[in-house]
Order: sequence, then structure tokens, then C-alpha cells
Amino acid sequence: MTPFEPLLQGQTAIVTGASSGIGAAAARALAAQGATVSVNYRNSRDQAQAIVDAIRADGGHAQVVQADVSDESDVERMFASHVSSFGRLDILVANAGMQQDASITDMTLAQWQAVLDVNLTGQFLCVREAVRCFQRQKASPSSRARGKIVCMGSVHEQIPWSGHVNYAASKGGTMQLMKTVAQEVAAKGIRVNGIAPGAIQTDINESVWSTPDGLKALLELIPYGRIGQPDDVANAAVWLASDQADYVTGTTLFVDGGMCLYPAFRDHG
Repeated sequence: MTPFEPLLQGQTAIVTGASSGIGAAAARALAAQGATVSVNYRNSRDQAQAIVDAIRADGGHAQVVQADVSDESDVERMFASHVSSFGRLDILVANAGMQQDASITDMTLAQWQAVLDVNLTGQFLCVREAVRCFQRQKASPSSRARGKIVCMGSVHEQIPWSGHVNYAASKGGTMQLMKTVAQEVAAKGIRVNGIAPGAIQTDINESVWSTPDGLKALLELIPYGRIGQPDDVANAAVWLASDQADYVTGTTLFVDGGMCLYPAFRDHG
């Protein structure tokens, strides 16, 4: 491979939850490195189509595909549509996620279940279907691995988060799902890794960073001194999916500006 050849040339990818935020950035970044991408959305078709249009305008290849990742039949249909369109699957970025926040005493079972259904069951269903696809198809000359999976976690797989017990539990579960599947399928030539973003400037947390006081308080938690951008996470996903990371499996890459470094202890505790 020459230094100028796209890292993912000749490969195809599904990115879930790709109509906005980190997922949209990941879809565009993978396409910019040569991958043909299925841009998944649940409700926001126009937003997903805008991402596909942007990829095509930049000379890439993509399609939209609707699916609710918490629905088994939807997930099976999404993967079948991708393989029907592009012949094979090489990369899954399992990114779709949601929040429904409340204190433990106020959180309803419906809030708990909704977040676990999307953030954890959705990861399971998509990872399972990706592994099935990888095992059915011949190895690709474009990749040393038979298939690559990137599970989108969070710093809250490690950092407890008061008022967000459903979200934190789902991300802790995602971490163990990723590691366990990585252990199971490594001998088959399939790599499975995670990314744990910290504070990223997306719509899901706009209420935190959109005011000067909120941003100032947030930055106190980030030793590197800036809020992350979706491209920070997208670039990590590209690397994990590429042959540059071929000896990396079963690990979480924290993309958090140092948020997990216990910044309250910077002044010796």
C-alpha cells in the first residue's frame, strides 16, 4: 500500500445511527478513505440522505438504509440490503445510541428499557449479524482481517454518571460485549474493538456546551482543554477499521481529551 492510497479502498461498511453526530462523521470519514457506506437511520431519512449526498459529492459511494437497531428483523433486513447492494460487508461501526435521563428514583422502567434496547441490544444484534456476514463470505484482498467491527462505547463505561444509570449501564455492557465477542472470533480473522468518546460536540449534549457557563464547567472535566468534535471519533474509527490496526482487537480506544484521567486530582488531590 502506498502512503497515498485510501486506507479502506475496495471495502464496504455499515454505520448505524449515521444521520447525525458521530455516526454521520464516521460515515463520511470511511467513505473518504475509499469505503462504500450504508448510512443507517431510524427516523431521520432526510438527514441520512444529506449525508449520502455529501459523500457522493465528494466522489464517494453510499446508500441510505432504514432500520431500528433494537428490532431483530430490521437489523437482518439492513444487513441483507447492504450485501445485496454491494456484494459483501467488511466493516461495521455500531454507533446508534440514545439517552433518556433521570435520577434513579424517578427513572421509569420504560426509560431504562428504551436505552438498553438501543444501546446494548442494538449492539448485540448488529455485531451478531456482522459476524454472520463475515463468516459467510470469502476473505477480501483489500483487508488483512476477514471483518472489522467498531462498537461505540463511552467514557461512561468506566466513569459512573449520576442521573444516567441506564446509559452508563448500557455502555458498560457494550464494553464487555465487545471484549467477549473479540475473544470468541479472533481466531476466525475478525477484529472487534471499541471507541469510548468523552464530551463530543453533538446535538445530543447541546444543552451542556451551548452556553458559556455550561462550556466552562464542561472544560473543567477535560484536561486537554477543548471539547471533542465528531471527526475526532470518526478518525479513530477509520484507523481501527484499517490494516494499520491489524494487530489490535478486543481493546477500547478512549477519545476523551483526558477525561478519564481524574482531572479533579490535577492539583495533587
